[in-house]
Amino acid sequence: MHDKLREHIEKIVPLTDKEFAFVSDHFSYKKYRKHQFLIQEGDTVKYHYFVLSGLLKLVYTDDTAKQHIVSFAMEDWWESDFYAYYTQTPATLSLECVEDTEVLCLLLEDYKKLCDGLQKMERFFLEKANFGFLGAQRRIISWLTSNAKERYEQLLKQSPSLIQRVPKSLLAAYLGVSRETLSRLSP
Repeated sequence: MHDKLREHIEKIVPLTDKEFAFVSDHFSYKKYRKHQFLIQEGDTVKYHYFVLSGLLKLVYTDDTAKQHIVSFAMEDWWESDFYAYYTQTPATLSLECVEDTEVLCLLLEDYKKLCDGLQKMERFFLEKANFGFLGAQRRIISWLTSNAKERYEQLLKQSPSLIQRVPKSLLAAYLGVSRETLSRLSP
C-alpha cells in the first residue's frame, strides 16, 4: 500500500529508500466502508487523506439541509476539509465514502514534521496544493460562466471514469442541477 504513495510522490520528487522510509513512517492506514464518514461537520479534522482505493465525496450542507458536493476524491487523490485541518477549527464539510475506501492518513503534526525534515516533501505538498488551487479556480469559473450542459460535458472530458462510478443523484449535486436535468443531459 505504501508503494502507491511512493509512486505518487515520485511523480513530482524522487526519493531514496531512506527518505521514503522517513515519509511512510508518518502515515497510518485506515479502511472505511461505503457510506461511512471520515469527517462529519463539527468534527475536529485530524487527517489529510491519500486515497489508495475507493471513492470519497466532500460535502457542504447548507442551512436548508441541501447537500452540495464540493469534490470527489478517487485513487491517487488527497482530500480533507483543508480549512479545518490547517486551522484546527471544527469541520464545515463532511467527507463520506461513496465506495469502500482505503486511505493513508497524515496528522497535521506529521505533515509539519515531513515538511521540516525533508525539503522534497515540502516541495511535493506545495505542488499538490498549487494544482488543487488551480482545479478549484477552474471549477469556480465553470460555475460562473457555463450552463448545466457545458458543466456536464466538462466533467465527461475531465473525469470520464467518475461518470461510471458515481450515482446520478450525486453527479447532479456536484453539477448543481436536479436529477431530472442530469437525466436529460446524459446519454
